[in-house]
Amino acid sequence: MEGKARNHLLLLFSFFFTAAASLQYQTFVLNSLPTPSTLSWPESVSESESESSLPLPAPDAESSLSLRLHHVDSLSFNRTPEHLFNLRIQRDLLRVKSLTAFAESAVRAPPRNRSRGRANGGFSSSVISGLAQGSGEYFTRLGVGTPPRYVYMVLDTGSDVVWIQCAPCKKCYSQTDPVFDPAKSRSFATVPCRSPLCRKLDSSGCNRRNTCLYQVSYGDGSITVGDFSTETLTFRGTRVARVALGCGHDNEGLFVAAAGLLGLGRGRLSFPTQTGRRFNRKFSYCLVDRSTSAKPSSMVFGDSAVSRTARFTPLLANPKLDTFYYVELVGISVGGAHVRGITASLFKLDPAGNGGVIIDSGTSVTRLTRPAYIALRDAFRAGASSLKRAPDFSLFDTCFDLSGKTEVKVPTVVLHFRGADVSLPATNYLIPVDSSGTFCFAFAGTMSGLSIIGNIQQQGFRVVYDLAASRIGSFGCEASVKGHRPVLPS
Repeated sequence: MEGKARNHLLLLFSFFFTAAASLQYQTFVLNSLPTPSTLSWPESVSESESESSLPLPAPDAESSLSLRLHHVDSLSFNRTPEHLFNLRIQRDLLRVKSLTAFAESAVRAPPRNRSRGRANGGFSSSVISGLAQGSGEYFTRLGVGTPPRYVYMVLDTGSDVVWIQCAPCKKCYSQTDPVFDPAKSRSFATVPCRSPLCRKLDSSGCNRRNTCLYQVSYGDGSITVGDFSTETLTFRGTRVARVALGCGHDNEGLFVAAAGLLGLGRGRLSFPTQTGRRFNRKFSYCLVDRSTSAKPSSMVFGDSAVSRTARFTPLLANPKLDTFYYVELVGISVGGAHVRGITASLFKLDPAGNGGVIIDSGTSVTRLTRPAYIALRDAFRAGASSLKRAPDFSLFDTCFDLSGKTEVKVPTVVLHFRGADVSLPATNYLIPVDSSGTFCFAFAGTMSGLSIIGNIQQQGFRVVYDLAASRIGSFGCEASVKGHRPVLPS
């Protein structure tokens, strides 16, 4: 009897050993929390001045443009990497809360419920943007007006309206550059109240001069209010004329340092939609891992943003919300095996606009609806059972003590989208959270039906938004836009 029990245990041990051995692993080279390289303001200003002196191209000579992106941490001075990481997590919590509130309010609201009113009566806004306080993770420098005045603008794929702080200020937050004065620009023009452009706003009003006013309200109660206008934007010498933007005279509880926001959402007033004819409704960005690369993040607009080698997944339409970029996530693999319990039904966008999965550049940590996250977490824990566990950290419930190590083996993680698989580098799902060797699994659960693919998981990929073909794809940041090898295998 004892012999049978021993044989049974040996058989069971052999089964588990074989199952573990069959899992696919990759080498994870450990890196510490990144120390941000702060921007040199005098250097940036001189660069902008030299840009403004460049010969301006003919109106249609440029069909593409490229931008350098900066992470918001580069605006922070005299803060430790640990402090910056904690701030990033706080911003992320606000961001996800705001995105969720936006999606839920869109489902509840009647179709195209626009608010209009007189300026002296105030607004009753139905808009909740995708941007919570200070949660813009990336920004760029561009010129506003003629001649161009260079400022830093936050980039946001979760909102649409482009806006900038304007003089005279009723209430303005602190920004690095001087506040833009429309009176000093030859190309600034207000938008008439009866203009079709004014009617595209979800919340608009009129002043006594019968010019259009805008208001955008954010999930945390912040607002920006002012004149809706058109203006010329200059990107490294490339002019883009007549961009509709909000000239905000009352901007409360919003950013620090940046002058405004360049909305990159899918809606009617976003920058990609407005410039669709010129840039063929295409743009892409590469977000580098700041802990492993000294190269800057970048963004490209136009046909050159797309590689022939990139693999794509279709964009889905939410009948209640046109701002977000919805995609179809059908499963996730850990260690080369599909995770049981994670099915396409968990991520389904229903006809009423509930649920779904969005790609967002302003969210850091990917959020998965709770049942999917638990299944993924448990599969990863089983595959990483040889690693020493560490206590939970903030929103992370799967952490490891890797102190004293330079590299470890970790199970592979692959996201399966409709028509394309994304095999993640280990740095895109195990991240340092302190300076003591603690690394955490960079996914989290959400009680909301909305799942969000964040920028940690997007690092190292050039994410392509081809709105003309209603699709989103990716290829490696290290490849040129003309393409070498696809990162999304078939």
